[in-house]
Amino acid sequence: MQLLSAKLSREKRSILAALFIIILYLSPLYLLGDNATIRVHDNLDSNLAWYKVLIQSNELFVPLQAVVPQVINGLPRGAYGTEFSGIVWLHALFPTMVAYALSQAVTRVVAFFGMHLLLMKHFVQSKRATYIRVGVALAFALTPFWPSGMLSTLGQPLALWAFMNIRKREASWREWAVLTLLPLYSSFVLGFFFFLTAMGCLWLYDLIKKRDWNLKFLGSIAFMTLIYLAIEYRLVFGLVISSIPNSRLEFVNATESIWRCIELACVNFIFGHGHVLTMHTLVILPILFIVFNIVIKRKGRQENKRFLILLALNLLLSVWYAFWYYKGWEPLKERFSLLDTFNFARFHFLRPLIIYLGFAIGLHILWKMGPKWQKWVRISLVLQLIVLFASNDEIVYRVYGEPTVKQFYAVDQFKAIKDYIGLPQNSYRVASIGLHPAIAQYNGFYTLDTYNNYYPLAYKHEFRQIIAKELDKNPSLKTYFDDWGGRCYLFVSELGKNYEFKKNSTVQIHHLELNMDVFKHMGGRYIISAVPVLNASEDGLQLLKTFDNADSAWRIYLYEAK
Repeated sequence: MQLLSAKLSREKRSILAALFIIILYLSPLYLLGDNATIRVHDNLDSNLAWYKVLIQSNELFVPLQAVVPQVINGLPRGAYGTEFSGIVWLHALFPTMVAYALSQAVTRVVAFFGMHLLLMKHFVQSKRATYIRVGVALAFALTPFWPSGMLSTLGQPLALWAFMNIRKREASWREWAVLTLLPLYSSFVLGFFFFLTAMGCLWLYDLIKKRDWNLKFLGSIAFMTLIYLAIEYRLVFGLVISSIPNSRLEFVNATESIWRCIELACVNFIFGHGHVLTMHTLVILPILFIVFNIVIKRKGRQENKRFLILLALNLLLSVWYAFWYYKGWEPLKERFSLLDTFNFARFHFLRPLIIYLGFAIGLHILWKMGPKWQKWVRISLVLQLIVLFASNDEIVYRVYGEPTVKQFYAVDQFKAIKDYIGLPQNSYRVASIGLHPAIAQYNGFYTLDTYNNYYPLAYKHEFRQIIAKELDKNPSLKTYFDDWGGRCYLFVSELGKNYEFKKNSTVQIHHLELNMDVFKHMGGRYIISAVPVLNASEDGLQLLKTFDNADSAWRIYLYEAK
């Protein structure tokens, strides 16, 4: 009993140490606040501004057909997601960076305990494997996940723990509570659609292989799916039920050659994907290859079989991701629009779970090979944690020279612009050149441009008339807008797809050709540019004033349409 007590206390001590490390990892967010440096792509340039606009617009609980008037003369309310999302309520209750820091803490703590529970109950049960369970759970929790995804990927271990218990007919109220609450802090289309599909395949395997109908397991999958559909009712209405064509109908994602797909598969397998970064290349991947060479010489052990299955799934998901973009699919995708509007390539969002489960099982296999290997197991865990700490946003994005949150949103500078214009913000429309429209939106401006998952197709076509000549000059930009269009921006051929020209930039626009008649017809009056337009008067623009601010990343040139 004393030995068991000592082992339990060691597990608890390890968990407390892991929680301290998570706090240390998150400390820059709490210490720096608005002066922290965080991800811009699909974060500062979109989601954080969306939450701000949604809350300030008082459009949180409006009917399905309602619009948010601040964006594109009426963005469908459903484009901003459900009011039943936990991250939306954090941003409703707290300032942006307080909400962001709290969300990071919630996600990482739940990820840690979810992975620890899963390993302890189902995959690494040995009482001596404390460091593997806690170490892998901690590493998983520190992965640089996409912030607005919340628990879409990092909550999957907790969900798998619940489903595996239900599958084994060992469930209590806790498992059902997990399946009920997780949908409130995760996304169906950005993680759990694919996870629940995988659970459905597992149930089907049991039915075919074991002749086990296990209706409670099947019911639990249906239960969680129905909760997601109820929570995401706005998305279901906007993309499935609504008869209004939206921008996703023009998505084209079957353009790659077979050799390019093979290249994409290799890149994804080795390095991962920006929305589900696992940081597995330097430490975990070599461990997986070492263990693979060991287990292929052994047969019949369940742990070895599990490891090989996970490694095969890891590779298969990378291949699936890459070949979803194979141009040979194009005729099928043209016939069935759902194959274009919904990104089925995202089954690779299961890879963080699979990679770290494989890592844990691989380390456990090595651990059982004796003291020499146990030393390398500990070293591997420490090295992976070092890799993850080095991948902290505060380090990575400062090295890349990204602006702080305060510099990015430039609240004081945009207040000066608003005061200079001196009109109610809802009485005119603006658009941006050389910086993200999310910045103007965050500061209360009504914008003709935007970045959203979907919006009315008719608006895309009307907006395109403003930038048609610029798109014609640049085939890459033309394809980018016509075949995707999620970024409904004032694209300029001379600038390309660069949306962040900081105040130290020397770039100038020499030959701007925008259709200002269409711009004004849509309500546009001012253009906020991060670079000077040398032929402004020729294109129907008048420079009003240049705005500088020490706390801003931008120098803003304010133009008015004549």
